[in-house]
Amino acid sequence: MNKPQEQPKQTTGRFSDLKGIEHKILSVLSKKNFVTPTPIQHQVIPGALQGKDVVGIAQTGTGKTLAFGIPMIQSLLRQRGQGLILVPTRELADQVEKSLSIVGAPLGLRTVVIIGGVSQQTQVKAIKRNPHIVIATPGRLDDLMKQGIYKLNQVRIITLDEADRMLDIGFLPQIKRVLQTAPKERQTMLFSATMPNSISSLASAFMKLPLRIEIAPQGTSAENVQQEVFVITKNNKMRLLDSLLQQYQTDKMLIFSRTKYGAKKIARDIRILGHTSTEIHSNRSQAQRKAALAGFIKGKFRVMVATDIAARGIDVKDIAIVVNFDLPENSDDYVHRIGRTGRAGKFGKAISFVTPSEKADIKKIERLIRKSLPILSLSALPPERKKHSHLAQQHTQENERPYNRNRNKQYSNRNQAGQSDGQSQKKKPSHRGRGGKSSSRSSDNKSSHRGGGGRYSGQKNKKRSSRSSRGGGGGRHRRSGQSSRH
Repeated sequence: MNKPQEQPKQTTGRFSDLKGIEHKILSVLSKKNFVTPTPIQHQVIPGALQGKDVVGIAQTGTGKTLAFGIPMIQSLLRQRGQGLILVPTRELADQVEKSLSIVGAPLGLRTVVIIGGVSQQTQVKAIKRNPHIVIATPGRLDDLMKQGIYKLNQVRIITLDEADRMLDIGFLPQIKRVLQTAPKERQTMLFSATMPNSISSLASAFMKLPLRIEIAPQGTSAENVQQEVFVITKNNKMRLLDSLLQQYQTDKMLIFSRTKYGAKKIARDIRILGHTSTEIHSNRSQAQRKAALAGFIKGKFRVMVATDIAARGIDVKDIAIVVNFDLPENSDDYVHRIGRTGRAGKFGKAISFVTPSEKADIKKIERLIRKSLPILSLSALPPERKKHSHLAQQHTQENERPYNRNRNKQYSNRNQAGQSDGQSQKKKPSHRGRGGKSSSRSSDNKSSHRGGGGRYSGQKNKKRSSRSSRGGGGGRHRRSGQSSRH
């Protein structure tokens, strides 16, 4: 992989040079090999230690967590109270908790993660033990507040991390409720990669003369990421991906799909091509998402396919290639996607697949990042490989839940036994088992298991029989999806 020219690093001194950090925190930082602060840490920490409100504009991967974490930890060690950190996704909540525990745990600070997608029972018990820092997604936190389980009266510091992303996915009402309910005498810090009007309004309404610290202009992409574009038809995208998987066969790769159904299909096709892959999106349970991320980090899976849920919640140091299989709907998300590579001083590459009708979207991205993206010519693509459904099943991930497998098998057996008279017995049942859409457990909309019509197999009601043979019957299999709150 060609490496771009290395950029000179900005000198920021040492943590011990920053005014106000207590000796015991410096000692922990030194033992954990945190010596040199990043630019955002260098500029935010001194003012935040003085209790000032802060608005920080910085991309992901710049060290924001310790920028707000060190002042929060020091403040909570000095006085009673609690710190609250709001983040957009479950993955980012876990990542923040892990980073803060490295510094806070040796000093006796306890943290708890409050997220959706898992039982709240364990979280409720942890809250009752009065942790020093709560890291939460707005949806689950709002639920616990409405139940009267979590109260904000002890909160002394609030941090909104990835604020623009939280607003993008509709959490503004919950964020406003938190800021309105929390004590007025508090410190508030807000971090965002962009500064839309909604963020500016939030800062004006709930912050007191905040320091504005901008590390890089909005839309700034990572300096050590080489960016490329291929113009290709939708039908040929998988053939191009096949070529790239062979070309970079030893590199860890993160692939972005615009939809969760697309992510599932791409991951399945990659496994058929003989590569290890996993997927992460809102249709997966929290346990599945954790297992997928852990497997990707440890090298069990070389390829991860994700939706934008992961763009700001994955902190994996050795991702060499990011592929935009689909361009994001929002140009800002392009910056966050490619920011998953080229981390920790390493070089990376970002490759985008663009259909002819999406050329205008590339122009928008170029205006945002203030640079032209090179459009590469396509070399000869490998022939499309014949896909076999039995291979897809052989390569199904080990961490898929048995509950789903048993349920799909049960429905499949019903379909085979109860096909309507109008269907050929040689036809595959319309229920697709674990590989098709009907096996996806939608967490954003209500989904239905549309079986093959075992319920209406007679000729008594022609309308029902016809609908059943198309796969639209089986109303008794309908069930609502689980909540998708991140």
